Amino acid sequence: MDQHLVLLSIPGLREKDVAVMENLKALTSGGQMAHLVPGFPCVTCPVQAAMTTGKRPRDHGVVANGFYWRDRKQVEMWTSPASCIESPQIWDLLAHHSAGLTSAVWFPLHSKQCEADYVCTPAPIHNPDGSESLWCFARPTELYGELRDRLGHFPLQHFWGPMANVKGTAWIVDSAVHAAEQYRPNFFYIYLPNLDYAAQRDGPDSAAADRAVAEMDEQLGRLAAGVKAAYGDARPLWLVAGEYAITPVDHVAFPNRILRLAGLLKTLATGEGEQLDFARSRAFAMVDHQLSHVFVADADPDVIAKVVDTFTGMPGIADVLAGERLAHYDLDHSRSGEVVLVSAPNSWQAYYWWLDDERAPGFAKTVDIHRKPGYDPVELFFDAATKSIPLDASLVKGSHGAPALDPTQMTVLLCNQPGRFPRQIVRDTDVFDIVLRYFGLQ
Repeated sequence: MDQHLVLLSIPGLREKDVAVMENLKALTSGGQMAHLVPGFPCVTCPVQAAMTTGKRPRDHGVVANGFYWRDRKQVEMWTSPASCIESPQIWDLLAHHSAGLTSAVWFPLHSKQCEADYVCTPAPIHNPDGSESLWCFARPTELYGELRDRLGHFPLQHFWGPMANVKGTAWIVDSAVHAAEQYRPNFFYIYLPNLDYAAQRDGPDSAAADRAVAEMDEQLGRLAAGVKAAYGDARPLWLVAGEYAITPVDHVAFPNRILRLAGLLKTLATGEGEQLDFARSRAFAMVDHQLSHVFVADADPDVIAKVVDTFTGMPGIADVLAGERLAHYDLDHSRSGEVVLVSAPNSWQAYYWWLDDERAPGFAKTVDIHRKPGYDPVELFFDAATKSIPLDASLVKGSHGAPALDPTQMTVLLCNQPGRFPRQIVRDTDVFDIVLRYFGLQ
């Protein structure tokens, strides 16, 4: 079957951005643009899982960008392999197509060890001395060695952290073009994160965010040219999904500090500062942008009631979900916290639990996305005086994750062919159906 579809996942892409992106407009000329409503939580991993499974969190199980494994009393942020997704993904279904369609998956989260034919995603090697060696998980195994020899190592420092910039996205584009030339997959899913950084650092309407839009458009021009050369006369269907929109924020909430002051969260003094004591805590919050899952020991109903009462009406917290109300947002899954705190659009939630910066754990001032039991956008900043990540959560000017209830929280879905979208307003789960219909599986 000579059918090809390229799905681009571009977080933070808005209709106003498309208006000034000449390469993107050329790529999708003659097609459609719809408003895309991300499901809640409007953060990377749940939205990507929704697009690739067509399901909500109660079915695919991805309730945030991380998980708290109650049996181990351990938070796992950003590292879970594809097996954490509990519903079949697009490539799983295409593999059973009568034409034997091939898939390539390039850099979305939770793609490590997925069942696509071709894969590339960051997988740095954690050495015994605490250092990291650059590497990527790839299928076939020898692929990353080929890409490294051709392009150099994937620049992880430009993918996240204070040096995050377009260089990470540019490497993804170059490697994707190489994969298109080598394999010509029928389905190609590519994650391009460049719009995420400046919008969080400086705000989604800042001059820096505008520059990031121009940079992204340049990379899309290079990608389109490379894919066109690789596929020749087989003109792919291009789908461009904005994942979620980033909103300006001027307020930050600290759920773990509140839980600590309420006597529910306990810490342990160590030589590396105050550590979260999971064993003795009655409740703690795994924060993730504009939401947090509050996990209550033994699901104690009295503690749950106290948490709900504590956060109801608190500045920056728009809603407190517990019990049957979790089902309202499809979060009635065993991986969800007993309580979910939802931010107002102008606020976000920081993971900090210490009350004195002198007692902050050692990893707080480093880029350490795995040891921190929550998402930390302050890692995008650098304090030159201390040569470390600052501890000032007020620096963050943009966030996302709260339910998309108005147009400013919606993003866009574009394609280069007419008649592909069922409605003018689509959900992230509709992407799954659009792809399968293209390949005759719906």
